[in-house]
Amino acid sequence: MIFAALLALQGYSPETNAVMDRARREAAAARAAEAKPTTPPKLPMLVEVAKKFQACLDAANTDPDAGIRFANSWRLDGGAFHARQCLGCSYAKAERWAPAMVSFEQAADEAERAGDVPSGARLWAQAGNAALASGDAAKARSYFDAAIARGLPPGAEKGEAYLDRARTFVSLGDLAAARSDLDVALDEVPRDPLAWLLSATLARRAGQMDLAQSHVARAVQMSPDDASVALEEGNIAILTNHADVAQSAWQRAVRLSAQSNAGRAAADNLSRLGASAPAAEKTPR
Repeated sequence: MIFAALLALQGYSPETNAVMDRARREAAAARAAEAKPTTPPKLPMLVEVAKKFQACLDAANTDPDAGIRFANSWRLDGGAFHARQCLGCSYAKAERWAPAMVSFEQAADEAERAGDVPSGARLWAQAGNAALASGDAAKARSYFDAAIARGLPPGAEKGEAYLDRARTFVSLGDLAAARSDLDVALDEVPRDPLAWLLSATLARRAGQMDLAQSHVARAVQMSPDDASVALEEGNIAILTNHADVAQSAWQRAVRLSAQSNAGRAAADNLSRLGASAPAAEKTPR
């Protein structure tokens, strides 16, 4: 039974899609929509510009169409790249990824023409996340390449850019490049559970099971209530002959989010293992 489940898992795509799709699309969408209202110390945002930018974002958060109207009006009134950035954020809130990409790209170009290369780098990264959310990995790579080439501050911004480009490389099938970028990301953002999750998944796919076990354990420690993390913990456990750990992890994934991709993949894995999925918990009224 265990051997059959092992073989089934090795050729089974939904579980890989559940982890990678969540990482690629959900995190990319969140980052594409996230504004970076601060700028480098050498080029501080004027107080009145900062207030206008925040008002535009507030409008987008309440009603993306209102944000689009606000940003376009501000752009025509001389809002420069800040207005285009808010326009991209508004389109991202509406999940209109193609115009979001264009807006962030135009904002990056305009920022660089104004001499603000660091802000341009951040905007290239936002364009990359919009491209990832749209499923255009090739375009996303070009945007992330541009962001990284221009330089980003060490820490969260640099780490997220490398993590996002690693996600892109996974989509493009270049696992060696993905590993290189993930190693940088883990150094820069060691407290990001998504980085450890993707690293564990990538290690499993490469057959590096010791690394996979170590990194998924870090992800579980940081994010014990994430169904995708529980799913991957089970995937790695079954491939390292720990069927009891796999069953427990997959059952936890189902309990946490039965209707998500991760929860459904975990339930399917449990059926292959010959174990039952836990009953879905009722949502409190």
